[in-house]
Amino acid sequence: MSFPRDRLRRLRETSSLRRLVRETHLAPHRFIAPIFVAEGKQLREEILSMPGQYRIALDQLIAEIREIKALGISAVLLFGVPAQKDEEGSGAWDPDGIVPTSVKMIKQAIPEILVITDVCIDEYTSHGHCGLVKDGRILNDETLPLLQKMALVHAQAGADIVAPSDMMDGRVQAVRKELDTNGFFDIPIMAYAAKYASSFYAPFRDATQAGPMFGDRQSYQMDAANSREAMREIRTDIAEGADIVMVKPALPYLDIINRARQVAHLPIAAYQVSGEYSMIKAAAQKGWDDEEGAMMESLLAIRRAGADLIITYFAKEAARLLQREE
Repeated sequence: MSFPRDRLRRLRETSSLRRLVRETHLAPHRFIAPIFVAEGKQLREEILSMPGQYRIALDQLIAEIREIKALGISAVLLFGVPAQKDEEGSGAWDPDGIVPTSVKMIKQAIPEILVITDVCIDEYTSHGHCGLVKDGRILNDETLPLLQKMALVHAQAGADIVAPSDMMDGRVQAVRKELDTNGFFDIPIMAYAAKYASSFYAPFRDATQAGPMFGDRQSYQMDAANSREAMREIRTDIAEGADIVMVKPALPYLDIINRARQVAHLPIAAYQVSGEYSMIKAAAQKGWDDEEGAMMESLLAIRRAGADLIITYFAKEAARLLQREE
């Protein structure tokens, strides 16, 4: 018997020992902070279903970015909340739209921050779906040119990374071709590769006011029951030119993150989505959990599973805590 020679508790005795032998580490530069940019002025509107998160107007944006950068976070992910929507989602590729304007402002004021843009028309369509709709069906191939136009406008505005999130087949290849044709060879693509049809997106749809007006998104987002299919999606996106692949949501899909780590030799991002964030916040408000502890444990789990980058609404809070612990 190995006991008492092997006493695994020896290295857990003090906080200094625990830090010394810790296998998984979090750092602010691993976080990507999502930001919801809305039209209007002097707007900083808290999202009721996401306590501590806001829709902010353009005139509030640079102050928000400065705060994020001061915390050691090196990247943001922009989502637009437009005032007008239509069937085609034409605001998505308007050069003077909310996201291109935001990108230009950020890169002019704080050029060192990495700006990632979500490439999907759902926030701009009156029906709330991620593709064009005909007779109740979501059209795949007809949507690709719209995604190409959207990605190109973002790149022209100065985006550092574009992130197609629509889950249309072939969209990574289409976006890569459009960027390369127009000379944007060096703009990476972060593909929402394994994006599941999830109940955990509900607060996000509240934040962006972009839920589907009919049906659901199960014909294009992944079935929660499937893991082998996720590996096919990831391999396909890599073959089409993705530079970073993402798993979304994160906590309910830690097994997918871990499997992705085994098959992908490029950076893996995981999106700790709105529902994951709001559950922890709501339980903390009820006094049912330790918010800081649950926040950090959840982020560690995502990192331990194999994610290199974590998109999280906890980015600022977690970065502040990590700074205090240094």
